[in-house]
Amino acid sequence: MGVFGGWGMKAGWSIKRFADVLEIRNGKNQREVESKDGVYPIFGSAGNVMGYATSFICEAGTTIIGRKGNINTPIYSETNFWNVDTAFGLAVKLGLDSKFLFYYCLSFDFSALNRGTTIPSLVKSELLGISIPVPPLPEQQRIVALLDETFDGIATARAHAEKNLQNARAIFESHLQSVFSQRGDGWTEKRLTDVCAITSTLVDPRKPEFLDLTHVGAGNIESKTGAFIELKTAREEGLISGKFLFDESMVLYSKIRPYLMKVARPDFSGLCSADMYPLAPTPNEADKDYLFHLLLSKQFTDYAIQGSARAGMPKVNREHLFAFRVFMPSVGKQREIAEKLNELHEETQRLESIYQQKLTALDALKKSLLHLAFSGQL
Repeated sequence: MGVFGGWGMKAGWSIKRFADVLEIRNGKNQREVESKDGVYPIFGSAGNVMGYATSFICEAGTTIIGRKGNINTPIYSETNFWNVDTAFGLAVKLGLDSKFLFYYCLSFDFSALNRGTTIPSLVKSELLGISIPVPPLPEQQRIVALLDETFDGIATARAHAEKNLQNARAIFESHLQSVFSQRGDGWTEKRLTDVCAITSTLVDPRKPEFLDLTHVGAGNIESKTGAFIELKTAREEGLISGKFLFDESMVLYSKIRPYLMKVARPDFSGLCSADMYPLAPTPNEADKDYLFHLLLSKQFTDYAIQGSARAGMPKVNREHLFAFRVFMPSVGKQREIAEKLNELHEETQRLESIYQQKLTALDALKKSLLHLAFSGQL
């Protein structure tokens, strides 16, 4: 909820309700005003521009809060705008700085007021009951100026960290592309069916011999890195539908949404979703680590995406998967290449972890500054 509850109020500050210091402007139907000649942006709960209107509901300086859907990401508008019925516009009254309100909304956990079951939603009457610490207007403006300056610096630092994160990934992906686009001496063209196979059959995860095996679904594999996330056993997940058995010799490939690039090389035995292919490298034809990197390559991913067009969920079928053609060296050369790729992959993940930690620290710094600001300590 609010960030000031555990602190005594600073002299000259008061606690007021949203109803005392702002008015909420309901959004309206987008189709009423959307126009090619409109000059005012139309915002929804995510704040993204959905079109342009010929008139506006909210003035510049209004904070946008999602009424349905994205309810916990306040947005500050520098321009007049039209908001649709999935978003509230919080317009300040005399005595409250508009940016001060926005920063307070950033510090507030609106999800605590969620009244939706399947779709998060907020109720106007409960928003109006939210308490906000209100210092004198000059103090509000001082706090806003300080937060503006500091947050600009944080935004710059965050942009650098995100750029470094992207660069680390790009270097590895570029190297991966160069490896799998070459044709060295002695390399021969193979189809994927020549170098790996699905040797597993579906089993019933409710049977005693499978209940305590680790289950891997697409959601348990991190995109591009192959890292496993939040693994549980068949018993813990209460699985009932058929699953594939796999062991440490195989590579797991998620056939759903191939653009997500979910590929993993387990060092344990377990069960995997029927929406995954447990690929067993063919002896003397393919190395497990080489196959893992091949399935993460741009060449293979582009091919998989081209063959996954479906009316509903993008999915790669077996026929298309195994028809993929690529030039491959001997297994010995594969192991040599894969060893170098493994080293680069580990270094890339190390750098990504460092940059991700920086991003997490910057987010924590913003939260800390907001806490200090609205408890009168900034």
